[in-house]
Amino acid sequence: MMNSPVLLMDISLPLKDPVPIFSLVLFIILLAPILLRKLRIPSIIGLIIAGMLIGDHGFKIIEKGSIDLFGKAGLLYIMFLAGLELDMTEFRKNRYRSMVFGALTFSIPLLLGYLVCTYVLGFNFKATILVASMFATHTLVAYPLASRLGITKNEAVTVAVGGTIITDTAVLLILAIITGAQAGNLNTYFWVRLGISLTVFATIILWLMPMLGRWFFKKIKDDKTSHFIFVLALVFAAAFLAELAGVEGIIGAFLAGLALNQLIPHTSPLMNRIEFVGNAIFIPFFLISVGMLVDLRVLMNGTEALIIAGALTSMALSSKWLAAFFTQLIFRYSPTQRNVIFGLSSAHAAATIAVILIGFNMHIVNENVLNGTVVLILITCLVGSFVTENAGRKLATQESVQKPELPDQPERILVPVSNPDRIEALLDFAVMIKDKQAPTPIYPLAVVQDNEEARERIHLTNKMMEKAIIHASATESNVQAVTRVDLNVSDGIARAAKELMISDVILGWTDKTSTTDRLFGNIFGTTLDNVLQSVWETVYVCNFHHPLSTTKKMVMVLPPNTEYEIGFLHYLQKMFILAKQAGAKLLMSCNAKTQTFVETFISQSKLSVELTFRPFDSLEDFLILSREITRDDLVVVVTARKGTLSYHAYMEGIPSKLGRHFKDNNVILVYPEQTQIDYLEAGLQPEDLTLAPIQEQLANLNKLGRAVKRIFKR
Repeated sequence: MMNSPVLLMDISLPLKDPVPIFSLVLFIILLAPILLRKLRIPSIIGLIIAGMLIGDHGFKIIEKGSIDLFGKAGLLYIMFLAGLELDMTEFRKNRYRSMVFGALTFSIPLLLGYLVCTYVLGFNFKATILVASMFATHTLVAYPLASRLGITKNEAVTVAVGGTIITDTAVLLILAIITGAQAGNLNTYFWVRLGISLTVFATIILWLMPMLGRWFFKKIKDDKTSHFIFVLALVFAAAFLAELAGVEGIIGAFLAGLALNQLIPHTSPLMNRIEFVGNAIFIPFFLISVGMLVDLRVLMNGTEALIIAGALTSMALSSKWLAAFFTQLIFRYSPTQRNVIFGLSSAHAAATIAVILIGFNMHIVNENVLNGTVVLILITCLVGSFVTENAGRKLATQESVQKPELPDQPERILVPVSNPDRIEALLDFAVMIKDKQAPTPIYPLAVVQDNEEARERIHLTNKMMEKAIIHASATESNVQAVTRVDLNVSDGIARAAKELMISDVILGWTDKTSTTDRLFGNIFGTTLDNVLQSVWETVYVCNFHHPLSTTKKMVMVLPPNTEYEIGFLHYLQKMFILAKQAGAKLLMSCNAKTQTFVETFISQSKLSVELTFRPFDSLEDFLILSREITRDDLVVVVTARKGTLSYHAYMEGIPSKLGRHFKDNNVILVYPEQTQIDYLEAGLQPEDLTLAPIQEQLANLNKLGRAVKRIFKR
């Protein structure tokens, strides 16, 4: 007698086996946005609706709680990305505006909610405070839309994100107090324990975590997988510590993003991986889990449920709109910016349901309030997504209209490489300083000497170029590898720079420069002097020991008369971008005349730069400054080619001095762009200069300033 076949998988509804559950959810994540995009409905709404259909309150396709783990992870991921993608310079600049908006979006819903719950719905005091505080909280459900539209650097988004963490922290503290009062533990010990735990928690996240991250990225340089796992582990550890401290895990995830913000450049491969995994997996799971909470059948349970649901929803939306409106009036934002703030702050999801569920389990509120809150979550998420989508598109369009026209000669960066171990560091530097709006690729260059070994070396360089392309592709940067066969390396670099119309050349450098300044790795005996004599574009000579993301401070030394160089504004713009990408404070050492030029450039461009100045008139000033430089600092020394306006005799020994004094530091030598003229042979001295070059530079400040401002806003 034959036995009947045994199914190895349970496919009865609701699904319990993780394989079909995961498969179904992935197909929803894939198809829901595609289908709803044709109807011009935000993809977020499609995922929420899909969650409603497959959940316990819909067709019961997936068992309740089966994706809670990924849903919780997605919520933490949203808050982590919000902290990680913040422009810290703008955030510090606008921190008071974030505090004002946070105060408004907390106090207005709390006050209006108290009046409605007391005099309209007739709740008792504890229930009134609990529900009113629920109005004040919100979840950044629509933040992925703002990120996809490229408006996360706009001040309105920065203020909304900063206000979110303020109001959510205040609400969750109120929740802790209410639960303590309900349990009868609201005594001196409760306040002391809460204060101490929050202090210890903040110290660990904001002080120890950046130190740990900087140490890890320095020690583990090449293992990209370990970098991602390390960051992910810190996020969930921070959320766990937050819960131990008595607040919700979303606070810990957001603070973890702030703590790691300056260690993960926005153009780095690690940032690309973090955003990809979050947007592809974790965040969609969270949105689906939000939809699974919604039960539209509660509206059929009588008029009381309808009245409470209508009152809660209208109060939540109107109070958040008022907070955005008053913020617009105070800071003179545009109506589009106001709508973006309202869209981001109107959605109620995670913290909202957490507050009400705790109140329901402790018998502070009844089932009608719980059901009304579920309806509130659905409507506010839909409204927030629609408003953010529409206003975000308008804001993105307005910003694109304000973009300056690209210059006649687009930016082109050439990266000659020889040592495979240094390719990634040089390419990372190129990606960090590149204008993201420039359509041209980065050009890694390998030069092979034309001799009997040329064919064999071409095969070796092709393999090396493959490594460069793979690394750069992780940042979604456009890269075009170039191989040249020439008599020597310096001629190959010069010919490539002319053929490709290069604007910036990035070279490797070694501290073994006591006699000649040789290219990093002593590339076939070619000296740096030979390259500088044939390449007149801006040249960066780099010696990197650590990832640039671990930089605490960027020390930049500018020689006298450098403001008269043709490439002055160009390299200044690049170094500001580098400081911003590395999350480093900028200390600039220059004389008073150069400082005036720099301050004028910043003022005209309206840049947000954390910049301090130190006097520099001679080499002795630089040696004094070097005493304040630590191993975590990046040293940028602007030098010059012989015979140019800003060349001085002390520059002859700069490379060897840098090698002795900063052997453990990341160092960059900058040679500004020149024209092929020997000023000294022409008899031109610095004291013979007129104001014409200054007037010409100032005439271009507005145009270049607007271009840099646009770059910094991204």
